[in-house]
Amino acid sequence: MRNFIWSLLLFTLAVFTSFSQTKGIEKGTYLSNNKGQKIKLNLLDDNKYELVFYSGEYAIKGDSLLFIKNTPSGNSFDLAFKIDKKAKNIKVNFVDPSYYSFYVGTQKGKEEVKYQRLTDIRSKQDPEWVKNNLEFEIEKTDFLYLVYEEYDGKSDVYKYELPKDVSEVTITYELAVLGDLKISGFFDKNANELRISEKSGVNPLVFTNEKDPQPVKKTSKVIPLESKSVSNWTYPGKETSSYDYGAGVVVDSVATATDLTIAPPAYNQYNFKLKIESNLNKAISETKKSNTTKFLGVYVDSKKNAKESFDFFVKDQETQTGYSMYDGYNPIYDVFNYYLAGADDKKWLKNNAIANNPSVVVVNGQGNILAIAKSDLETQKYQFNYYGDFYRKLLRANAFVSLNNALKNKKASDADLINAFNKAAALESAYDYDAEYSVDASNSTEFVITKTALDKKEVSQAWKKLIEAHQKDKQVNMYLAETIVKEIKNLGFTKQLFNEDKILNDTDFLAIDYLLKHSEEIENNRTAFNSKQGEIHALNNAVSEVSNALQQNLYASQDGLTGDVNKDKINSVYKKIIASGKGNFDAYRNYFYYLSQLQENDGSNTTYLKEFNTYFDSALAGGSPIEKLDAMFSGLDSSSSYSYDGWNSFKEYHSSTANSAAWTVVENPMNANYLKDAIKWSEYSLAVTKNNPYYLDTLAQLYYKDGQKQKAIETQALAVKYLDASTDEVTAQEIKEVLTKMQNGTY
Repeated sequence: MRNFIWSLLLFTLAVFTSFSQTKGIEKGTYLSNNKGQKIKLNLLDDNKYELVFYSGEYAIKGDSLLFIKNTPSGNSFDLAFKIDKKAKNIKVNFVDPSYYSFYVGTQKGKEEVKYQRLTDIRSKQDPEWVKNNLEFEIEKTDFLYLVYEEYDGKSDVYKYELPKDVSEVTITYELAVLGDLKISGFFDKNANELRISEKSGVNPLVFTNEKDPQPVKKTSKVIPLESKSVSNWTYPGKETSSYDYGAGVVVDSVATATDLTIAPPAYNQYNFKLKIESNLNKAISETKKSNTTKFLGVYVDSKKNAKESFDFFVKDQETQTGYSMYDGYNPIYDVFNYYLAGADDKKWLKNNAIANNPSVVVVNGQGNILAIAKSDLETQKYQFNYYGDFYRKLLRANAFVSLNNALKNKKASDADLINAFNKAAALESAYDYDAEYSVDASNSTEFVITKTALDKKEVSQAWKKLIEAHQKDKQVNMYLAETIVKEIKNLGFTKQLFNEDKILNDTDFLAIDYLLKHSEEIENNRTAFNSKQGEIHALNNAVSEVSNALQQNLYASQDGLTGDVNKDKINSVYKKIIASGKGNFDAYRNYFYYLSQLQENDGSNTTYLKEFNTYFDSALAGGSPIEKLDAMFSGLDSSSSYSYDGWNSFKEYHSSTANSAAWTVVENPMNANYLKDAIKWSEYSLAVTKNNPYYLDTLAQLYYKDGQKQKAIETQALAVKYLDASTDEVTAQEIKEVLTKMQNGTY
């Protein structure tokens, strides 16, 4: 039981620290996933708590208590890499290894695995154990082995392939410290005690039923004269402890691969081949044909061994791309073509002022130069992959160039413009455009990215003309629809190109009309669109996207963004959605929030209450409230926030919204026409969330205003009854005062 008790002490402080700053603490069960093990904290009535470190199933056979073994939690390491071709060694950062028994192994090719115990490394790097994390360096290697050795001698062994040119590895381990207990229990009838121990039966934990009389605790009668905590306490002749906590079974620090208890994982590789064209025009043309956003790397080098170096580079790229594709061709990772410039390309080089030899030039499918590095190909080869930051920079530069070309070209087709705007809208993130192009052009080891200046007014006018031209479309253009969604949600080309947020404008509302007109067709086609081979899309339900954009626009206006909020147009869009019968939960939710912020000219909330009543009668009223909500929740679109927040949040939203609408009638006399309806809403809120003092207070006041005074007093008394420590003190006092006024007739 020693490990068991130690684990309890180890985690108690961490769990309580995490709760000490929690806002809005309520009674109930809380879960912590510290070190991969679920720990329960039960906050009970009368300010009592239970901290449960182990839970699971049990069986009773006679006087024996049997604990069912839990499913293993699946211990695992988490690795993160940094790449730097110039690094001579690999820096390892092991995050908080504590005192546990870890081993690190390295292997070059098929050589033997060389292991070292982490505590041995620490004794050299940080002998005083000052730092939480352990940092050390290892020689360049192909494979990294990580081992966790448990107290019973069993070990988890993992083998990882290191990326080429890796310079740093950060290792985190989610340790299931409170793993499965090997315990059993026996009830001692004579002593009326339940004894739980490990298989040895030594030093059992003794439990008595809480209902039975508890033994009287003896208090020490002798008080120490002095009590203090001393670090590194010792005395003359005391030996220094060399026990390595958690080291488990002692093994040699160097072992061979045959010592592993698990087989090395098989790693598949697709036999990917690049097609190298014989001239530059063909190479650019082939790059343009790709369904993916693909770029062409042009290598300029007049040295005799240039062809040999280029071929070696191409072979290496084929191998690396094949690993990314795993076991079959995937165009997502096929994002670069390559070409070795020759004597026939001198004119092109001269026209583009490429004089440095060697140089690496990256162009798009139209032949536009996106980046130039005054260096050899070998130096830059780590840049050419789908995962690298360089590819993201090229995508951004390409979006700028493509849109600028489409705007300047009077012969540009409608499809060209849509494609150009879509490229910009589809970029992964928006950040400071100027900061990305801060590389000094004289630096021969870095790529200099092409910077294209765009005129915001010109872009805006072109987008407006495009939207106007498509208002009468009979069929939807999915790329245009996707671009519209990004733009109205402040994730589109305006954000990407100019790093600006905005309030919805007239063009945006025209674009929204396009989405609503084609919403059914978009819904029917978006699954196929999102799964197009070689492309990345994530288009959700059009009605939900519009509703969320309107809501976000309202938040943006409240945050102080300049621009016309267009409240009338927002209201008009919501009405179109509701009237069309396509209003889903997200649309109604956002609409109600929007309307709740508004008042009519006479001070009432008539529009809000009318629309909520329509929703209540059609979606919530009648039958079992919980069953109806459950059916609604099951039918939520995957893009709905409540499909992630969960059933309880979905249920609470409806009871809270019903109460809020009812309370609007209580506090505003101008809403008196909705008194009967408000009582229905309030009763519904309590059917979903029972014994809520706030909701009971709302219902009681509605009853009183409706002339049902005795019923009001009884309901308000329940509101007072269910007040507890979590209730706001001011509100609690007001609820009590309302009851007093109802009882003495002064309400």
